[in-house]
Amino acid sequence: MKLTQTELQNTEQWSSLGYALPQFDRETVTKNTKEAPFWIHFGAGNIFRAFQANAVQNLLNSKVLDKGLIVAEGYDYEIIEKINHPYDDLSLLVTLKADGSVEKTVVGSVVESLTLDSSNETAYNRLKEIFQNPSLQMASFTITEKGYSLVDGTGKELPSVALDMKQGPKKPESYIGKVASLLYSRYQESKKPIAMVSMDNCSHNGDKLYAAISAFAKTWEENGLIEAGFSDYVNNPDFVSFPCTMIDKITPRPDAFVADILKKDGLENLEPVVTSKNTYVAPFVNAEECEYLVIEDLFPNGRPALEKGGFIFTTRDIVDKVERMKVCTCLNPLHTTLAVFGCLLDYDLISKEMKHPVLKKLVELIGYKEGLPVVVNPGILDPKEFIDTVVNVRIPNPFMPDTPQRIATDTSQKLAIRFGETIKAYDASSDLNVSDLTYIPLVFAGWLRYLMGIDDKGNAFTLSPDPLLERVCPYVANIKLGYSVDALETLAPLLHDETIFGVDLYQVGLAELVCKYFNEMIAGVGAVEATLSKYV
Repeated sequence: MKLTQTELQNTEQWSSLGYALPQFDRETVTKNTKEAPFWIHFGAGNIFRAFQANAVQNLLNSKVLDKGLIVAEGYDYEIIEKINHPYDDLSLLVTLKADGSVEKTVVGSVVESLTLDSSNETAYNRLKEIFQNPSLQMASFTITEKGYSLVDGTGKELPSVALDMKQGPKKPESYIGKVASLLYSRYQESKKPIAMVSMDNCSHNGDKLYAAISAFAKTWEENGLIEAGFSDYVNNPDFVSFPCTMIDKITPRPDAFVADILKKDGLENLEPVVTSKNTYVAPFVNAEECEYLVIEDLFPNGRPALEKGGFIFTTRDIVDKVERMKVCTCLNPLHTTLAVFGCLLDYDLISKEMKHPVLKKLVELIGYKEGLPVVVNPGILDPKEFIDTVVNVRIPNPFMPDTPQRIATDTSQKLAIRFGETIKAYDASSDLNVSDLTYIPLVFAGWLRYLMGIDDKGNAFTLSPDPLLERVCPYVANIKLGYSVDALETLAPLLHDETIFGVDLYQVGLAELVCKYFNEMIAGVGAVEATLSKYV
């Protein structure tokens, strides 16, 4: 068995092995989509294939939709070349449920895949055609938070962005420059409305996308590189909208356990690929069953009934409340807590950490005791029920191959939102005191200890990728296990850094407690575990 459109003709063979197949005429859907596309998505990674593509497939199966998706990849072209094209844009979704059951779905809603490469004339012209088509209602994105940035970690404009700002939209090199160029082609052709929808897991994602694209529009127009009026078009939500969204679904890298399941079924040629950009991708995606996508309902060119596929459409205010609930309290801080201590305590799976009574209690205390008191209930999702599902079902799921090392990526970029916002809320409250926070400072101390790159057994380990490692690691570089250190002085520049922690830890009165915990964690081998046991 091979994952190709031709092989899918033998439906009995697939169905007998428990695979759910597309229940629509893919040839007709492909024709409809190419003639009058309604949705193009940028970012051909796991979250898109497991969530948005599967949701559209369900809507195609139920005949709510008669068109599919077009996907474009602008960071790693090898995904399209090695994972999309050889498999006729089909993918396998393997849903790993907490009860141990597995659902296997062949997803066929993606009917065209392209590289966002301005030097590939054929692909880029096709993308322009898609954007110029009046039928296009939205372009969505899962390109990671870094994808929207026009500057590097030091705040300096990226070379590709600087070049694009000077040369204009004809042949841009930067990701957002290329997207802005495509949007400009729509403006030139018809000035038709469109929704530009970031679906990335980051705070105020729509605002980040808007800021990046509007910067190009403004600069290009000021430099006389484009027709006057494009900037007004981008800045008018009746023409171009940038809805905010909250997305939540765990899609770890393709796992060998899942690959073995598929091989035993007789499937061939499903080996994962590690691209030259170090992207780990396979023709299959393994994911949890829980999923949430809350979207600000701002679509100036209309939209189909995607709510029938499980998406929740609401106001920006509600999206913001849901996003803050998840990112600042009910999921992301718990994940980061487990990531930091999982690396230090040598865990290879997040789910295994939840069998450690102290770690389990720690995330519960951070979520329920310290976080919930400052959460604003968004109404459409109950915060306590959300945490209950996270703590009791999602994170402990033994069949989800998610690792602390993956989640520890870019931690310096996450602490301010995931914990700093809670500290700010305590600081602003007349009923709560920052001094009551004892477990969030424990995580901060754990992260500082993590930066040493020495686990609790005294063995060196590799820190997960993070753009600020070169800046923050030197502060702990000379600290050794078993040696005493004046942490308040040595770590002062870090503890003052509001860009990392969201607050000045000295100013809010938490620096001393963080340093106290840190000093106990460097007392020697086993000190991290001992410190957690002592205070949790």
